[in-house]
Amino acid sequence: MYPHFQDVELENWHDFEIESRKEIVALLRGIGDKNQLIRMLIHGEADVCVTSILDVDDQLDTVVLDSSIDPEQNQRILAARGLSFETTLDKVRILFAAERVEPTVFEGTPAFKMTVPPTLIRLQRREFYRIATPVTNPVRVVIALPEQLGGVTTFPLADISCGGIAILDNKMLLGDAIGKEYLNCRIDLPEIGQVTTALQVRNSLDLTLLNNKTNRRLGCEFVNIPRGMLAYVQRYITRLERERNARIAGLA
Repeated sequence: MYPHFQDVELENWHDFEIESRKEIVALLRGIGDKNQLIRMLIHGEADVCVTSILDVDDQLDTVVLDSSIDPEQNQRILAARGLSFETTLDKVRILFAAERVEPTVFEGTPAFKMTVPPTLIRLQRREFYRIATPVTNPVRVVIALPEQLGGVTTFPLADISCGGIAILDNKMLLGDAIGKEYLNCRIDLPEIGQVTTALQVRNSLDLTLLNNKTNRRLGCEFVNIPRGMLAYVQRYITRLERERNARIAGLA
């Protein structure tokens, strides 16, 4: 059921599989309540779109998902015979799948519905805690590209950990070459300082957003980052975590 995720972490996916319906429903509701974005992949296609959970009805055995603003994409999703979903909830990676989805209407708006999945995978990587960086005032990394690609270029970060960063490359300047290394990259961490390190591209993902724009997310690993620079990264992650906890406490 899950090998289509093509993920080295899933070699022993049976070890992470959840079969408790009560737990599955609770996790799906938690994803919906926190408005977590979900990657939806049509089996056999490279196109990835982003959706979210609008409702989980335990009695009707249904999960309602947001649809795309692109009618053609919606048709491909409805015609698909196999869909994969990936998201995170409270630092934990969640994976589930569906054989198909059906059209429905939720609160007057077109949507998709699927059967509550019989199983779900919950993966927690403990080596590096990864936290999303601010969207409104993004942290940026400066990478020296060849002159024909624009020379020194700045990219916004999507998240950061003690192991590396995720970069948003909307203009596709960096390509998607796994293993490519960029030297002397600079990351300005607000109120902490500047980190200089080499970065190696470890994974690449193209996301088709609901407005039909494509966004490329590159996962990059720190290469031989100096210990002092790593301390800056850890301090910044701690600061982000404190701010997030303060917001959550303020909303409680």
